[in-house]
Amino acid sequence: MLKFHSSALISTICLMGMVFSDLAGLSQTVQPVVRLTTKPTVSKILPFEAEAANRQLPVQLILEVVDESDKPIENARMHLQLLAPPPNPWLTTDFPIVEGTKLLEIEAVAPKGKLNLQQMLPIRGTYQLRVAVTPNATNTFIPIQKTLTLSVSENWVKYRNFGFLVAILFAVGLVGGWTIGGQQSIPAGEIAPQRVRLLLSGAVAIAIAALLTVNISAELAESGVSMSHKGEPQAGSSAIVQSQGLELRLLGDTNAIVGKIANLQAEAIDTQTHQPAADVILNVKTTQLEREWVAFAYQGIPDTTGKLTWQQQFFDGAPHKVEVEVAPQPNAIRKFHPFRVKREIEVEGVAPPLSVRLTTLALFAGIIAIGLVIGLGQKHRWGLRRMDTDRRL
Repeated sequence: MLKFHSSALISTICLMGMVFSDLAGLSQTVQPVVRLTTKPTVSKILPFEAEAANRQLPVQLILEVVDESDKPIENARMHLQLLAPPPNPWLTTDFPIVEGTKLLEIEAVAPKGKLNLQQMLPIRGTYQLRVAVTPNATNTFIPIQKTLTLSVSENWVKYRNFGFLVAILFAVGLVGGWTIGGQQSIPAGEIAPQRVRLLLSGAVAIAIAALLTVNISAELAESGVSMSHKGEPQAGSSAIVQSQGLELRLLGDTNAIVGKIANLQAEAIDTQTHQPAADVILNVKTTQLEREWVAFAYQGIPDTTGKLTWQQQFFDGAPHKVEVEVAPQPNAIRKFHPFRVKREIEVEGVAPPLSVRLTTLALFAGIIAIGLVIGLGQKHRWGLRRMDTDRRL
């Protein structure tokens, strides 16, 4: 009987210890917070300008995971999706195909709770950054999903140029309305005065020429690309470089299409053991080859399988170069000289949708029409005042 009471007492103590241990573990669970910092600051970020005189640098996006006391949370895994601003039905951007699409998706190991990358932002508007943070070790912190926003203002030069264009189109309509306004004789068998018929015929001819030019140039741009593109990026063989006991591979798509995501992967392998090399640093950089500007850059470490996987969209229809450099970590036992692997990717440009082109044409035609109506009204009132003055005299 005494042995039974002793066993029951010991079991109760162990059970209570396990319960209190679990409660203590839960009480020490950290609720993380995701913080976004940009360089330059948000107020100074401008969308990509293809014709910029100086080479434009990508925006540095710094995502930090901290606890309630603002200390970095270590041993985290971060999954990031960067979404472009939604389309505007009236005023399109320089890259309408990119609007509302995914620009980047990357899953990275963040030993110090930080994800630091560089990304060229192609258009104005509000970008979404969808971040999911999970622990590499269990019960270290509560997983979190967060959607952050980043607003990019349009370059003021674009508004100035647009204002000049609107003023010119309005002036054309105003002068045209003034020219054809007033009392004019209508020849027998005609439905309008000669000046009205000439002006309308010229406006119709200009509109048809503009529409044909826009559509033909767009179709030529689409037909001039490689016929191997069938609507999806194409995967190809990997680029491989071996050096100093390491093999560095760059795998993924060899062709890309504007508006669609391309899959890429870097992998480091120990050539002697044929095991993944996780104690290295991978530096990724994507460069547009025609003007040599950087579209995307990232420095990080591979996962336990020695891989770094990401998806990115090439928003400019021009050849790009993807480079991956492998370097030793500062405190790693493995020492070697950094080396790199690279690959060129052909990017197919996509013409703006017909609806966007027609909307833009209708907008400009509407501005001319408003000027025309105002010019006609002003000329009519001026004619009435002149007639009234002549009668008084």
